[in-house]
Amino acid sequence: MKYTEEMILSSESGYCMPFEERQGKDVELSLGYGEQTDPVTGKEYFHHGIDFDVRCYTLAAVACGIVSGVGNDPALGICQSIRYGEYEVTYGHLSNVFAQFGQRVKAGQTVALSGDKLHIGVKFKGEELNPLEFLTMLYGNIRAMQQPGFTGMAMSLPTDYESDRREIEELMLRFLPHYIEDLQRGAYRLPAHTEQSLRHIFTMGAAKEYFYENMPSMANPLGLGQKAMPLACKVQNLLIADFLHYLALRHDVYLSTMGVDIKKNSMTKP
Repeated sequence: MKYTEEMILSSESGYCMPFEERQGKDVELSLGYGEQTDPVTGKEYFHHGIDFDVRCYTLAAVACGIVSGVGNDPALGICQSIRYGEYEVTYGHLSNVFAQFGQRVKAGQTVALSGDKLHIGVKFKGEELNPLEFLTMLYGNIRAMQQPGFTGMAMSLPTDYESDRREIEELMLRFLPHYIEDLQRGAYRLPAHTEQSLRHIFTMGAAKEYFYENMPSMANPLGLGQKAMPLACKVQNLLIADFLHYLALRHDVYLSTMGVDIKKNSMTKP
């Protein structure tokens, strides 16, 4: 699978690798992804992840996410899955789990402890990936954040919806995939005035050379820097407003702070 723009992983808390190498000890991949040959039986089989020889290592969440599963698998032993947007990352062969099902986590937060080894599996929208590609993307995001002027993305920007921030983030975890899917297949279209406003903002941004102030990356594909923050905030407000408009029209879902009059208006305009 090739990485596309929709596969960009956004995380308010930043990014980190699943574990840190201990001083004086290089961690090696003990089993790769894909077709493998059993050293004992000689039979070929498909390995749905990658394994590391890391005994009793503390494991971290790699971004903002929510624990989507904790269990005991016949092949993976004690395992834990965490959903990061459309990604789901599974840690297997664990000796202990510190973040339970439904718990929200942030980048760098300790979530588990490996056993005699560690298995990592990755899926995007349910489709299996080679975890090395995902980890490479993570590393690129981490390096991008270390660049001078990097300011993060998405909900880390100040918006007109700060008082409802937590509720909007929860709604996004639940409904954002449906919103994107409906946009792609034409089941929902941006209101004309919203689309026109976005076109104006991006035209103005290009004219003022707001884009590519920093080196573009998976974490910051337009290379936005401090100069572009006012423009980015306007875009953020428009997109959140349209997302809430979509929820009202397609799912009859509203923010808990919305009054009756606001609900009526949201059915006709964002």
